[in-house]
Amino acid sequence: MAELTPWDKDAVALVGQAVLAPSSHNTQPWVFLLGEPLVDLFADRTRALLANDPEGRELSISCGCALLNLRAAAAARGFRTEGLLVPDANDPDWLARAAVTRGEVAEDAGLAMLAGTIVTRHTYRSRFQAREVAAEVVGELVAAAEAEGAWLRPVSGREARHRVAGLVAEGDAIQWADPEWRRELAAWMRPPHDGDGLSVPPLVGVVAQAVVRTFDIGGGVGAKDRDIAEASPLLAVLGTEGDRTRDWLVAGQALQRVLLTARARDLQASYLNQPIQVGALRPKLLDAVGASGSPQILLRLGYPAEPAVPAPRRPVEDVIQWA
Repeated sequence: MAELTPWDKDAVALVGQAVLAPSSHNTQPWVFLLGEPLVDLFADRTRALLANDPEGRELSISCGCALLNLRAAAAARGFRTEGLLVPDANDPDWLARAAVTRGEVAEDAGLAMLAGTIVTRHTYRSRFQAREVAAEVVGELVAAAEAEGAWLRPVSGREARHRVAGLVAEGDAIQWADPEWRRELAAWMRPPHDGDGLSVPPLVGVVAQAVVRTFDIGGGVGAKDRDIAEASPLLAVLGTEGDRTRDWLVAGQALQRVLLTARARDLQASYLNQPIQVGALRPKLLDAVGASGSPQILLRLGYPAEPAVPAPRRPVEDVIQWA
């Protein structure tokens, strides 16, 4: 390969920040095509979750998160990005195109300030501290979602929280009863050195996979997740007006902006997406939070009680192609 130009090196560095975004089962389902001044983002369908995400909704949301990271990292480095979502309706894998250039156009200062939180944002699966999230901070998270064209609705009130927690448990029961869903989950349980998937220590991985594939433990998992939902300092639903690929990419960028904003306030987050992944439960979730549109993500946020563990990542060169 020819020697990299200064722009090439910057672009690789930006992709290195983009791939720190969250993704379902840590599949990292993205490919970046680089050719000055363009960065094209493609879906990697070989990493699709056909049982958990048959429409590719969460795959697109994950790619939207990566795109927001790239934009934030670019802004922090003095670049401006002009983006286009779904550039070609005839190519469903081509999700976005961003022109990354230096210029006199004002940057998104707020987004640039969030870039430093990219490396400290991690999915936090443990219980949070018993500490409330201030209304001022909740307002910042709502504004972060709106800045990207989505909405964020906190779950307010004891009754609404109880209903949402019940939907999480119901979603668990439905998913775990599906052998195909369990097999797919087991297939993505991998040792950390693989660089992707849900990290499981090598010595227990084989046993854990066998248990997940063989047994319907949805009742126990649902009870645990119900308790986690009930105890979370903040539950919130992120959604969009529509429910197509463009909306999913909007949701992903909004989600990542919310996550980085939360991290700037010392919060971490994880997901309880079962009521959204099970289509029949989505209208019930909307009703529980008094919202309209399409719910895309159910978040739990709070102050971590212990350090968050970074999920493994593939080498950045594995997700880059050159135009």
